[in-house]
Amino acid sequence: MEVWLNQLLQSLALPEYGLSTIFVVAFISATLLPLGSEPAVFGLIKLNPHLFWPAILVATVGNTLGGMVSWWMGLGAHKAVDRYRDSPTHLRALRWLERLGPRACFFAFLPVVGDPLCAVAGWLKMPLAPCAAYMAAGKFARYVVMTVALLYVWPNG
Repeated sequence: MEVWLNQLLQSLALPEYGLSTIFVVAFISATLLPLGSEPAVFGLIKLNPHLFWPAILVATVGNTLGGMVSWWMGLGAHKAVDRYRDSPTHLRALRWLERLGPRACFFAFLPVVGDPLCAVAGWLKMPLAPCAAYMAAGKFARYVVMTVALLYVWPNG
């Protein structure tokens, strides 16, 4: 799998494919696969500053759609995974998610817990549209903040 992923990323290498690469990388990175899209977004914007907003928007859409795939995976897993139903950690997490509802999906941008959060939202059968809207808002904010911060760290590259 790792070899395939590396080959895919090399064939979509920047700047030859640009925004389509950003979309694919952002989409894949929002699934349960360990991949970060911020370096690709930052690299494209450093090479093509005029693509700042298109890159942010394409990354947001790709990352949100990837989060929605995780949501669907969680919905499907609802019937398959009931092993840890009564563990204290599971019960605490469920109470937190049920209290926040779809708003919890705003935190889908967080590393490590964000992608599984989308899957759990689907598993809990939270409504897809509000979950997707909160995912998009959080992911959009992350891309803007991360990219602007990196542009100030490496202004002349």
